[in-house]
This record gives sequence, C-alpha cells and structure tokens, in this order.
Amino acid sequence: MLPAPPPDKMPSRAEPGKPLYTRRPTQRQRPGSDKREMEGERKLHPTRQRPGAGDRRSVMPVAPPEPRAPRDINITEGITIRELAEKLDVRAKDLLKVLLDKGIFASINQALDSPTATQLAESFNGVVTVVSFEDEMMLEVAKEETKENLKPRPPVVTVMGHVDHGKTSLLDAIRSEDVAAGEAGGITQHIGAYKIQVNDRAVVFVDTPGHEAFTRMRARGAKVTDIVVLVVAADDGVMPQTKEAIDHAKAANVPMIVAINKIDKPEAQVERVKRQLSDLGLMPAEWGGDTEFVEVSAKQKKGLDRLLEIILLVADLRELKANPDAPGAGTVLESRVDKGRGPVATILIQNGTLKAGDFFICGAVFGKVRALFDDHGRSIKEAGPSTPVEVLGLQGVPEAGDHFQVTDEAKARHIVDYRQGKQRDAQLRASAGGRITLDQLHEQLKTGEVKELGVVMSKFSAKCCPSFPPTRSSSRSSAPA
Repeated sequence: MLPAPPPDKMPSRAEPGKPLYTRRPTQRQRPGSDKREMEGERKLHPTRQRPGAGDRRSVMPVAPPEPRAPRDINITEGITIRELAEKLDVRAKDLLKVLLDKGIFASINQALDSPTATQLAESFNGVVTVVSFEDEMMLEVAKEETKENLKPRPPVVTVMGHVDHGKTSLLDAIRSEDVAAGEAGGITQHIGAYKIQVNDRAVVFVDTPGHEAFTRMRARGAKVTDIVVLVVAADDGVMPQTKEAIDHAKAANVPMIVAINKIDKPEAQVERVKRQLSDLGLMPAEWGGDTEFVEVSAKQKKGLDRLLEIILLVADLRELKANPDAPGAGTVLESRVDKGRGPVATILIQNGTLKAGDFFICGAVFGKVRALFDDHGRSIKEAGPSTPVEVLGLQGVPEAGDHFQVTDEAKARHIVDYRQGKQRDAQLRASAGGRITLDQLHEQLKTGEVKELGVVMSKFSAKCCPSFPPTRSSSRSSAPA
C-alpha cells in the first residue's frame, strides 16, 4: 500500500458553489482605432440625435427653409425639365417630384408645354415670360451686342400701292430691267426682293402685290421694312388698296414716302392726289407736313434720282445698324417647291450673317443651308444684314412670314419636332371635329345649312404656289352668309 502524500501536496477540494479551477483573466485587447481618432471623426461627422432619445433639452429645433426670392425667367415652347431647372437654379429631381405629385410621369429630357412649365416654375417662385425660340435668341444676341459690334446696314424699302399703279414698273426703271412684262395679266403675285447700288450705297427694295386678294402679303411686306414707298397713280388717285397700304405702314410704325407715278399722262392730276392723301393724314412737306412727296414717271424715268436721294436721307436719319457677327436671323418673304431643287425659300436677312452649311429653324421646318443665291441668281457663300437670298436645303415648305433663325442642330431638331407634333394634334382635332357622314350632309342640304357656291379659278391664280392662299381666302370671304 502506497504511503499517503503530505498534506501540502493534497489537491484542494472544491467549495460548494465555486468552481474547482479559477480562470485566468483575459488579456485586454488593443482597440482597433485610436481614441483621439474617434473623437476627431465625431467632430468632423457629428451624428444627429433622434428626437425623444436622451436629454430632451439638448435637442435643437430645425429652422424652416428660407423662401426663395422671385426669379424672372423666359421659357420657350418645348422647354425640357433640365433646361427649366437650370433657369430656376434648382435641382431637376425637385421638379420631377412636383410633377410626380401631380400624377405626371416625366424624364429629365422630356419637353413641357407652356402651361405646364409655367405652373411648375411658379411653384418655385418663378416669374415666367413665355416667348418663342426666335425671340429668346434675339434677346440673347441683344445682351451681347455693343456699340463696337453694330455696323451700318442698307435700308429695306417696301413698295406698296393699288394694283396697276406702276409699282413693279417703277422698280424696273430703277433696276433697268423688265420684270412686269413676264407677270401673268400684269399683276404681281410674288414678293420680289432686289438689292440695288445707289451712289456706292446699297438699297434693298421689296415689291408687294397690289391686288385685293394679297392683303396678307402686303402686311408681311410692311413688317420687314424700314421705309415704305407708297405709289399712287396721278390719273387714278387714292384707291381702296392705297388706303389699306397706308394702314399697314401706320401699324408697322415706319416712315412713308409718297411717289406720284404716271405724271406723263395728259389726265394726270397731281394736286388732287395730294389733297386726297392729306385727308388721310399724309400732309405734304411743302404744305407744312412731314411726308415727302416725289413726282415720278416710270415710263419716262423721271424723278428717280430725287426719289432715291430722299430714301437715303430718311435712312440716314433712322441710323440703321446691325451686328454682322451674330447668327443669321431674318424673315421668310415667300416659299415654293421647285421641280429640280426642292423646297426653296426667299429670305430677307435682318441681323447677323447666314453662311453655307449653317443649321437653321424656320417656323416648323428644319434645314441646313445647302446653297445660297442672290437676287440675280448668282451663287454666294454668305449673306449679311439687309440681304435678300434664296435658300436651298429645307426639309419642308415654310409659311411666308415665318421667322428664320440659325442655331445648333440638336436644339433646332428639338424645337421643330415639338412644333410639328403640335401641328399634327391640331389637324387631328380639326378633322375629328369637322367629320360628317353623307346622311348628315344630305340633311344639312335639305335644311339649307350648307349652301353651294360655284367658283371659277382663273388661270393666273394657279400658276404659282403663293397665289393659292390669297385666292382661297378671298373665295371664302365672298361666300354668301
């Protein structure tokens, strides 16, 4: 039997409720980040305390956002949400949120109509002015213009008056060319634009029709002009279209020069014409008025130098200037479809310079200048202010009177697509609203609501494209009530 171990070598017995062996305390681990680093991070990125947690007295109240100051902006048709956000100086997603609250799902590049864009801008305290794209371009160009950029430009003179009073013959005498002989029935049906050199200075003449069916053409001619030359025949006196031409010139607020034509005829009565015009508010300068009267004869070429001298004098008094370095802008005088060249537009450049290869917008028509021709049919590379040109490269036929503006390709295509979409919607609404069946037409004929009007179209009205709208409008106005 083995001897018992000494008492100091005996294993200790476990006390009740205590473990037999005690665990060693774990060694304190090194923190992953320094305390100073954590305090610096807390200072750089403070954490917001949730309201209601911890000490309520330490929670600072959040101030409401300051109201936005009113902001004046100009918007055009088809403005995108991105462009509107830039004008308002807000985030695009804020505009999208407002549209989403109204139930409108849109993307950042989606075009907005004018009422929607106006309401959206007003919700961000914007003061909106709706302008066309051409007007906005003119405003941007005007902001950048200085006195050094503005250069003198030739005056634009529009010749107006009654039919067969010798307007085209007077221009032929000035240009020494015969244009009136080639016109159907001796009646002008186009707006002709010509550039003439007078004593080393250029003058642009715009010839307008005098027939009663061409009221809109005369109105367009008065809008693009600087000076109006009113031609009155000495043997006929004041006629209905003469009064209409005076009204157009007064509405355009341009000075008038009266040219009394056909003074070579034995039945000419110059004093009677002066009395008739003075009754209409055109007092001759020799009678104490402010309207210049010139007696001319297109057939014998009398008084032409005096007429041109007065035109240049009036132009000098108006101090006509333009910026040739700006993008080209102008007005469409007339347009047609040429059999070999496609859509052709006669454009009067009013500001800037138009060059071959420029992209442009013309109403609802997009195009790129493929070729330029002057009033003599010669090919040119560029056209400055107060220059009439024929432009090739249009994708359609624009309306006469539309504004012409050179711009970048992407913006021009965007505006044209928007305008063409609006035109298609208007045509669909018009066709859907005016569609009737044969039975309904028969009932209207029985009750007398629809009347039949026989119209005979004359030969000269069908010879050229610009004659159709005036003939159609005149036929509608002559329909029985």
